[in-house]
Formats: sequence, structure tokens, C-alpha cells
Amino acid sequence: MLATLLVVALAAVAGVQAYQLDRLGDRLADTDRRLAQAQDGDGTRLDGLEKRAETLERQAGAAFNPEAVASAVLPSVFRVRAGQFTGTAFAVGKPAAGGGTNLFTNFHVVEAVWDGGGREVFLERTDQRFPATIVKVDKTNDVAQLRTSGKFTGLVTAPAAVKSGQQIVVVGAPLGLEDSVTTGVVSALRSASGSSGPSIQFDAPINPGNSGGPVINGSKQVVGIATAKARDAEGIGLAVPIKVACDGFKIC
Repeated sequence: MLATLLVVALAAVAGVQAYQLDRLGDRLADTDRRLAQAQDGDGTRLDGLEKRAETLERQAGAAFNPEAVASAVLPSVFRVRAGQFTGTAFAVGKPAAGGGTNLFTNFHVVEAVWDGGGREVFLERTDQRFPATIVKVDKTNDVAQLRTSGKFTGLVTAPAAVKSGQQIVVVGAPLGLEDSVTTGVVSALRSASGSSGPSIQFDAPINPGNSGGPVINGSKQVVGIATAKARDAEGIGLAVPIKVACDGFKIC
């Protein structure tokens, strides 16, 4: 009898333990499922954070950076000396036929030399001086093409017109001070008036000597040629759209 009771008791204990082990197994399985779901969620969130970080990096790379623009552009910009007058000129496009470099400046910078029958001007950078030839002029749009035998990197011209509010950098030699950099925005695009062509109005500070210098967008592309500053006013500069110059001279 005692043995029977002992067997029954042991069976009951074994049954309870089996039930508890089964419950414990269910709990462990549920815990595993929760952990897996949490890991999947963490992975999804991590992927999302990585994508957001990549987007922010791209946006930062595309942000307007005047220092980077100036560093890329300055080696291609020169002070130009035409007789008693100084202005700015910049290399543009691919190497000239037969070697050398093509450049743009304003016609009014070289006007005295051209009208006097001369064709030679000089490009200056730091302590260096390079002779250049006036190849062709467009008096109406105030543009002149120069060519020098020296080899310099031509700036890339923008394929699209600028828009109001677009940030720009202007590089030149105001009052003869070469490698001067100013920044601003495009204020407006002005339609043709009288005999002159269209113009870009911008608010970056310029002064005599900036004439002929490049107006550059955030992608380091030339959008215009700085031409004039409005008299008796601040923050009103004008530039010839680069498309006007490129269409007229075919060197971009």
C-alpha cells in the first residue's frame, strides 16, 4: 500500500514538473519572439538613421561653400592691365586652338587699347605677368575675348540661367586688388533695354577693377561676367549672362 502511495506521489510530482517545464518552454519561446521582433525593429530604425545620415551628408556637400568655390576659381582669374586701365579677366572653356588659353573680360576694360589700334594687354597674378592678345570684341554686350599662350584651366560655364535668390561668388581685382572675393545673391534678371543685352542684377559688393570678373554659382560654374556697379547706390551690381558671351564667341 505504501509503495503504491509512493508511486502515485512521485507520478504527481513528475506531472507537475512536466507542466512547469512546458510553461517555461512557452515563456522562453515567447521571449525569443519578442527579442527577435525588437531586433528587427532596431535594425529597421538603424537602417532609417543611416539613410537620413546619408541624405544629410549629401545636403551638406551641396551647401553653398564660398571658400571651396573661391579655391577652385582663383587660379583661373587674373588682373588684366590694358594701357592705363585695369580690370579682371578669367580663363574659360577648353584650351585654345594651337594651344594657349581663351579668356573673357569686358570690352570697356580694353576699349582704349582696341580703339587705339593696339591688341596687346597683360594678365597679372601675384608676381607673374603674361602677355595676351585681344582677339574679338562685342561692344554692344560689353564683352571681349583675350588669348594668351600660357596654359591655364578654363572655368566651366553654367548650362542654365540663374534664378533670383541664387547665391553667388564674385572674383576680381577691385581697385587693382587681385584675388578679391565677395558673395551675395542674384537680385533679379533684367530684360534687354535699348541696344544692350539682358543683364543679371546681384548684390555682392563690386568696385572699379571688378569689371570682367566671373560671377560664380555654388557649383563652381560661371553664370555671368561682372560689368558695372550702379552709381550712388549700394548692393546693385550688373553682369552679362555667360550665355550671351558664349553664344557670341563660341569658346565656352
